[in-house]
Amino acid sequence: MESNYTVLARKYRSQDFKTLIGQDVLVKTLTTAINTSRIAHAYIFTGIRGTGKTSTARILAKALNCLSSDGATANPCGVCENCRAIAAGQHIDVMEIDAASHTGVDNMREILDGAQYRPTNGRYRVYIIDEVHMLSTSAFNALLKTLEEPPAHVIFILATTEIRKVPVTILSRCQRFDLVRVPVDTLKKHFAWIAEQEKVELSDGANELLARAADGSVRDGLSLLDQAIAQTGGKVDEAAVLDMLKRADRGVVVDFMKILLSGDTAAALDKADEIYNNGADLSMLLTDMMEWTHWATRMHPALHAGDVLNSPYTADQRDQIHILNSRISLNTLSRFWQVMVAAVPEMQAAGNQKQCFDMLIVRMMHIADMPSVPEIIKQQESAQRTRDVKNIFADRMAQTTTNTQQNNPSIQKQFRIIVSANDLGNALQETKEILLYSYFSTNIEVAEFEDGKIKYFDRKGDGDFVHKLSKWLIDNTGKQWALERVMESVHTNTIGEQKQEELAADPLVASAMSLFENAEIIGVK
Repeated sequence: MESNYTVLARKYRSQDFKTLIGQDVLVKTLTTAINTSRIAHAYIFTGIRGTGKTSTARILAKALNCLSSDGATANPCGVCENCRAIAAGQHIDVMEIDAASHTGVDNMREILDGAQYRPTNGRYRVYIIDEVHMLSTSAFNALLKTLEEPPAHVIFILATTEIRKVPVTILSRCQRFDLVRVPVDTLKKHFAWIAEQEKVELSDGANELLARAADGSVRDGLSLLDQAIAQTGGKVDEAAVLDMLKRADRGVVVDFMKILLSGDTAAALDKADEIYNNGADLSMLLTDMMEWTHWATRMHPALHAGDVLNSPYTADQRDQIHILNSRISLNTLSRFWQVMVAAVPEMQAAGNQKQCFDMLIVRMMHIADMPSVPEIIKQQESAQRTRDVKNIFADRMAQTTTNTQQNNPSIQKQFRIIVSANDLGNALQETKEILLYSYFSTNIEVAEFEDGKIKYFDRKGDGDFVHKLSKWLIDNTGKQWALERVMESVHTNTIGEQKQEELAADPLVASAMSLFENAEIIGVK
């Protein structure tokens, strides 16, 4: 009977520290600790899936129990009885426990009871607890004391992808190692070496795609490589990987972004239809568009954000991005990014991704036409200057009228007619009663307003306000007003709050507010 096929992720699993890729700091620390006999009683390895947590735990167990040396060695032989048994998961003194299926306190008690006995074949009794964050609170509590002061022959190695779920009391008893994402270049070298061992033709473009799709996980990358080899029969090229990943070619993405930035909505929708009909996954296309926007932003001449030679684009594609950047602003790229980030959960929740993607394109086209925040501020400043000029002319006309009246007593003073709270506020501004207007617009809730009578609630209760306002009303309306203060709030907005609501409803201001998360209007001047 033929043996079953062994997948690449298992076949090429690291068996010693030398073959553990992408974790140089971890390897250096552990090998130095072993060589200097500074072996801790508990370790915890954390990191994303596929970075080597369990593999490192097994390698460490081999290093502690290898028979090729009189003591622990940083270079386990891999051929002695203990090394082979640990690699096969069959060593009596090295127990791998899946915390996801052994979550209870009873399971933990069984482990701790066995820890009291000395190892049978090795130097150490090693407990590897995978996905340790899945243990229950009671199981963690049962582990605490033994984890802090285990017998001299016991080593605990914990592994988890969710380090935040592990209690601090457990973390404080362990030496923690964070396994990093494996860099793309390291993955490419590893995949190329495996392809050579497997007698497989792997193009550089396909290798690049697989390494980036792995997202720092060796296991994920090898699973994709395995799938690509099975799909192509041993000749893995870029087109095959793109088809397998349901991704559009980066040249297609660059062309698509060029159309989007041209402002031609119809052409953009047609191009989206073409990409979709060719079998591309629209979620992956959105991811590629976000990748393009990120790198285009870093390449923008207004930013100069470091080296971009490690971008996933060819020299020709980078030249195209530079040409586009000469015609678009950093503000436009930033808006595109915000819209696409907001669309990610929408795409995941949408019943029809194509419809959602089409609406995303329309949204991107319209947001590109919006003025930038500096432009909005300039427009508001220009409008304010216009209002200031009008006020200056109005003041001069009023001054001229006053002078005329003073020089010619036969001309009667023109009194103001005030019929609403807004009229009163505008009149206070026009007569330059800044302090009186500021207090009135900020603290006064008007309950009733009639010609000659105001009923109001004063939020601060300034006693001088009523005297100052009464005098102003007499001077500017020519008659005595009845000002009645109520003692409880009438729950109405002040005129300042009313203006703030009107400003927030303005389409231009609403567009500016939408660009910033949690933005609010704090004042109207």
